Amino acid sequence: MHRLFDRARVFLGFVTLVLMAAGVAPATAQTLEMVRERGFVQCAASNSLPGFSRRNEDGVWSGFDVDICRAVAAAVLGDADQVQFRVLSGDSRFADLQTGAVDLVARSGAWTFGRDVRHGITYVGTSFFDGQTFLVRQELGFVSAFELDNVSVCVAEKEDDFTNMRDFFFVNQATYRTVLYEEREDLAVAYAAGRCDVISAPASFLQSVRRRLPEPGQHRIMPELISKAPFGPTVREGDDQWADIVRWTLFALINAEELGVSSQNVESMLTARTPAIRRLLGVEQDFGEPLGLEPNWMLNVISAVGNYREIFDRHFGPQTGAAMLRGPNALWSRGGLLYGPPIR
Repeated sequence: MHRLFDRARVFLGFVTLVLMAAGVAPATAQTLEMVRERGFVQCAASNSLPGFSRRNEDGVWSGFDVDICRAVAAAVLGDADQVQFRVLSGDSRFADLQTGAVDLVARSGAWTFGRDVRHGITYVGTSFFDGQTFLVRQELGFVSAFELDNVSVCVAEKEDDFTNMRDFFFVNQATYRTVLYEEREDLAVAYAAGRCDVISAPASFLQSVRRRLPEPGQHRIMPELISKAPFGPTVREGDDQWADIVRWTLFALINAEELGVSSQNVESMLTARTPAIRRLLGVEQDFGEPLGLEPNWMLNVISAVGNYREIFDRHFGPQTGAAMLRGPNALWSRGGLLYGPPIR
């Protein structure tokens, strides 16, 4: 295992040298300056998760993770449209982040010890609390994972999906039959073909599967998570200013929801007397100067993309035909895990 990480470091160093030889300078600690000189934020995103990030036939990107990137562009440049997206997958995302090909990665794998400390990246916070659960046909009548019994389950052998599922059923003494596949993408095809009653995989993956089914409303994602997988934006390690900008952009979205500030009422909220709202919108105190931003940078973010709830509802609400419960992604004050440190 240590040899693999050493090889990864050597590979990153090799890529850097190649780029330098080609006249492309590796990223320095001054990402903010580079973004301003370039005129747009370069963001890496996946093109295979409907609801999170996807590019349509016209090349237009949309999704929860996409809006996080747009929020950063609004914070830094005052314009959420000044962002370009790069499709990345696998470990290449870390190499491109290291060498400056991208400024941040919207979704770069679940936050783990190994990813956090061994790839030269920094997780700035959790934008989506994910975890493994189950996708079930509504006709079976199950409303909780703890009710599952005498079912056939499609699950991927890779990652920890199979182990987590096996342990869950063992603890609950439930009867099941495993339909094992090597890759997660195979699960959607098998489920649609009726080869299993249930899919067990991360909730975000199951949501994308559900949205691609002919009748998404006929399938239910169980509310219980049997593993933990926090996702969030990542930046290059060593650039504290840029990490703070991305981190507090995320926190601004969360705090805005908690304070009841949205894209619909943000202008009227400028006259509010509540100190926390006035600080959020830059009316009272300057929270842009320490980051190298304008005093009203959070106002720009909220005006452009809304608060966290607006982003979540936009991509996972009833109008999508495959509504997702907030669950752990609800505010801490509403029984969830979502929490933004106070702006003061």
